[in-house]
Amino acid sequence: PLDTLLNLAHLKNDAATRKLGKLNLQEQTAQSRLAALQQYRRDYQLQFEETEKNGMSPADMRNFQSFIDRLDQAIRQQQQEIGKAHSSVQKGRSELLDSTRKMKSFDTLAQRHVESERKLEAKSEQRLQDEQSGRFAALHASAREPTK
Repeated sequence: PLDTLLNLAHLKNDAATRKLGKLNLQEQTAQSRLAALQQYRRDYQLQFEETEKNGMSPADMRNFQSFIDRLDQAIRQQQQEIGKAHSSVQKGRSELLDSTRKMKSFDTLAQRHVESERKLEAKSEQRLQDEQSGRFAALHASAREPTK
């Protein structure tokens, strides 16, 4: 029963570790996407400013501005995704800490159980040795007694 609980605790801890790894990767991916969107927006803004210097039609100006607005919206959405991913990572860390604590508790219980069994076995062996020594001493003493 204790071995089963210990194995289950180790499995849950392994699963929590893998889950946290995936969540960290998702957060990093979301941050990379945000960085790419922000860089694209900067590049597009520079292109807009260069084109504007050379003159552009009002329709082209509206198209550029509309596209920049869509990029800004995508950046805001990606920032929200990063917030969600960060919350998920924090929750995953908490779950890993909990599962690690439980696993260590079961490890400690198992070690105490093994130590307790070892002590009981040692006491039993000592009792047997004491009984054998007592019998031997009694036999030895009776063999030395003078006969009447």
